[in-house]
Amino acid sequence: MEKKQCKLVKVISQEMLASDIYSLRLNVGDMADSAKPGQFVSLYSNDSSRMLPRPISICEIDRKAGSLRLVYRVVGEGTKEFSGLTSGDEVKVMGPLGNGYTLKDSKGILVAGGIGIPPMLQLAKELKSEMTIVLGYRDSELFLKEDFEGLGRIIIATEDGSVGTKGNVLDAIKAEGVTGDVLYSCGPTPMLKALKAYAEDKGIEAQISLEERMACGIGACLACVCQSKDVDHHSNVHNKRICKDGPVFDSREVDL
Repeated sequence: MEKKQCKLVKVISQEMLASDIYSLRLNVGDMADSAKPGQFVSLYSNDSSRMLPRPISICEIDRKAGSLRLVYRVVGEGTKEFSGLTSGDEVKVMGPLGNGYTLKDSKGILVAGGIGIPPMLQLAKELKSEMTIVLGYRDSELFLKEDFEGLGRIIIATEDGSVGTKGNVLDAIKAEGVTGDVLYSCGPTPMLKALKAYAEDKGIEAQISLEERMACGIGACLACVCQSKDVDHHSNVHNKRICKDGPVFDSREVDL
């Protein structure tokens, strides 16, 4: 079992990448040693009225420097507070949490949409196999696209058609004739549901990262569950705890 840490860490830097999208680098020390692609950390507010931490996926891991990069969207008061952090500030962090991707030595298809894009960057950096990276955006604000360049073939889909294929990531996959042996994905549930069906139709493995509002982050409260094929030994019902058993699942294990 991976060691989870909860400690006060220093902010290295923060920058705005796009509208309401921020990149936060934290000096987390040895917390970075055990971090894996697809895992997340929980950030705690300095406001005592906001007791629950905010889960944020890990975008990049620098184990040598002992740092993590988190790229997130401001969606509420908690993340709005984090967007005001600057170099030298301190924030309480718990992690690394959850189960990440299982890296396979097979041709990969990395598919991400919206704020599901950040956790795919470290995965792309660690995969050693040939890969196609399919990124879905709302419009021409292609945050993190440059970071993916050189890691594999990149295909872009935008909802408004301003860049790449007009439509969603599955439209782009079909339009560009993308093929592979293992599909790795993160993004909104409708996208994951479509990719689950696509993978089953093609007979390929799909690892999907579910986005859900998490409370405790360690699987104790059962606030974040999804329907599963098997009975969970903790709750004795057909569910999986996303924060503990996931957030990454084999798509065949869960019902969306």
